[in-house]
Amino acid sequence: MPNTPAARIADLRRLIDDANHRYHVLDEPAIPDAEYDRLLRELDALEAAHPELAAPDSPTRRVGNAPSAKFAEVRHTVPMLSLGNAFSDEEVAEFVARIVRETGEDAPVFSVEPKFDGLAISLRYEDGLFVRGATRGDGASGEDVTANLRTVKAIPLRLRDGTAGIGNRESGIGRSQGSAAAAIPEVLEVRGEVYMPRAGFEAYNEWALANGAKPLANPRNGAAGSLRQLDPSVTAKRPLAFFAYALGEVQGTRIPATHSGVLAWLRGLGLPVSPLVETAAGLDGVLDYYRRIGAARDTLPYDIDGVVYKLDSHELQADLGFVSRAPRWAIAHKFPAQEEATIVESIEVNVGRTGAVTPWVLMQPVHVGGVTVTRATLHNADQVARLDVRVGDSVIVRRAGDVIPEVVRVIPERRPEGTTPWRMPERCPACGSEIVREEGEVVARCSGELVCPAQRVQGLFHFASRRAMDIEGLGERLIQALVDFDQVQSIADLYRLGVDDFVEMKRRADERDGTTPETVKSGKVATKWAENLVAAIDRSRETTLERFLFALGIEHVGESTAKALAAWFGDLDRIRRTPWPLFKRVPDIGEEVARALGHFLDQPGNQAVIDALLAAGVRITDTHPPSPKLREGLTLAQLLADLGIPKLTPLRAKQLADAFPDAATLLAQAQHNFVIAGLPDDAATATVEWLSDEAKARLLLAAVAMQAELLAALPEDEAAAGPLDGVTVVITGTLDSMGRDEAKAKLEALGAKVSGSVSKKTGFLVAGAEAGSKLAKATELGIEVWDEARLLAFLADHA
Repeated sequence: MPNTPAARIADLRRLIDDANHRYHVLDEPAIPDAEYDRLLRELDALEAAHPELAAPDSPTRRVGNAPSAKFAEVRHTVPMLSLGNAFSDEEVAEFVARIVRETGEDAPVFSVEPKFDGLAISLRYEDGLFVRGATRGDGASGEDVTANLRTVKAIPLRLRDGTAGIGNRESGIGRSQGSAAAAIPEVLEVRGEVYMPRAGFEAYNEWALANGAKPLANPRNGAAGSLRQLDPSVTAKRPLAFFAYALGEVQGTRIPATHSGVLAWLRGLGLPVSPLVETAAGLDGVLDYYRRIGAARDTLPYDIDGVVYKLDSHELQADLGFVSRAPRWAIAHKFPAQEEATIVESIEVNVGRTGAVTPWVLMQPVHVGGVTVTRATLHNADQVARLDVRVGDSVIVRRAGDVIPEVVRVIPERRPEGTTPWRMPERCPACGSEIVREEGEVVARCSGELVCPAQRVQGLFHFASRRAMDIEGLGERLIQALVDFDQVQSIADLYRLGVDDFVEMKRRADERDGTTPETVKSGKVATKWAENLVAAIDRSRETTLERFLFALGIEHVGESTAKALAAWFGDLDRIRRTPWPLFKRVPDIGEEVARALGHFLDQPGNQAVIDALLAAGVRITDTHPPSPKLREGLTLAQLLADLGIPKLTPLRAKQLADAFPDAATLLAQAQHNFVIAGLPDDAATATVEWLSDEAKARLLLAAVAMQAELLAALPEDEAAAGPLDGVTVVITGTLDSMGRDEAKAKLEALGAKVSGSVSKKTGFLVAGAEAGSKLAKATELGIEVWDEARLLAFLADHA
């Protein structure tokens, strides 16, 4: 094995590219799928640990596989996204809990279906006729395999008029106003899986062996290789089948309001849909389905490697949206894999693009599920502690979901003498910043968001995004190149880049990738794009405090939290010097967010980057005094309650503050004086121990000093309360006069808190056109509903 990360990364890329070529172009797979996955995951981990070695053409930058040069490229109108994976009931429980939390549905209904082990494809029908079929490819574009798909008898060449009722014709995917959809849409893109049934696979291999032909490696390889034959007559001889499971582009009809309704509609159009598709309610329902399908797995006529849960309501799907390249409303629950024993040689940590610190083990090589593995994930520090994995231990390794190697358990009777428990490092191996893990959080994170090399690309991309500093034209590809060529070390370096820097970056990237345009070779270098980019960076120098705070990418600080911080504190310098307990004085900022802010601001590297941004000319345009609403919370009693002193309730904190009205006096007290002040013995003991910690005493004094500074800076006149102060508002449906973001901004300016889900705490709901389940829930709860006319009248009255 190469002895440097750069050499290993280069070797992995070569191996993976060769495997892709043999599998997808030559149809001669040279390595097992499991080994391919191991190489890809090892490469992903190395690139995350060494972002300076990442490259835009790396195999890790793909969702699927790049189109072959043998077939015409097809751009997917609607991207074919991948799914997130769950490998345990606990991960599914977290997924369902998030759905419940974000939708307000106590027992959300899911469409549940097998996860087929074949090749994802997209079929396009126009006025009912099959006109084109394509592979998923990299998710954005795939290969045109229409001729081969026409040979698959399960795929109808003409849709059947098998549904009743015609909906209103309109372009694009709409929400159903009834239960029926148009029978034959103008355009229908169907996503599904081409697979090879087990019986067909076995029969084909028997024929191949009898006739001197090459047998297929497995059903999945058989399906993928069959569809990529240049001669469709070869594909026609392969026993292929198809199941539909999703939609792409749809024109000329309103689709059913649920995913299960869509599948029933597709079945009515003559498309094959798995008979195992069901709906299930809540966590118990999906896990029951998983167990029933798992028990029947070996008896099915085709291979599956898990099940898929999709939130059934399209309206709720739209509300939840997507993260990265996967929907937030769906997940694949993988089946467990084979297990083997090996020995742990070392325990390392990897820092991901978002700062998550993940432990993993280097092991003696072991053959698991047909492949030799040397690395396995430990997921998080809790998992390491639960398993008590130590260097030198014999462990059971499983390839979870047939892909990711993971440590399942330790074999205690084989533990050598002298081993010690593993502990998470205190400092990030990439940047030296503190590794923190908030109370209640599973994942530990590097707090050096602005200086950590592992987080550089992600931080730059977030900083430049539209809702942050809004640097138009600075996309992920350019950011990756800037990092690859070491032109930026932090977000502040963007402001020293000129046109020549960007032109030179593109020249080097084109040269590396072998894509130098002929015009450049002849001496004609276009610079307008670089001039526009520099101008966009320059425009971003003037910004608002809430945008700047959001752009820093502080853990847990989204747009609404940044807005609240800006409104309540009003000044960047003030926020930078504020001890974390005082952030809890802002509504909706609790312990977790406050501590995350404190950890971020405690890192000298982060503060240095903020200094560099200000020195580069970034200017906050809306600085103002702190909000008068802070006044009532800036007391010693409230501060003592917010510090998290064990056993010190708000009532006991008030007793202490009444007895000892300043911090210096409080710090000088003996335990018996706290008992005299009214504290029980255990609370007095805990308070003395807390105050005796030098760092915690400094925190108390710093917070008291900042409270005094804030009180002195407060305006003398109390600000008038907005007409919607303390009112929670939900917006649903489509507004004709303005977008949701504009409506949200106008309501927030009047003091409202705009939420994404309806609950008993909702003050009123604004319902636009095509309002769905949120309107129904508001009506059920008796919540006041405003139409658009009433909203506009209210805004006009308070303009």
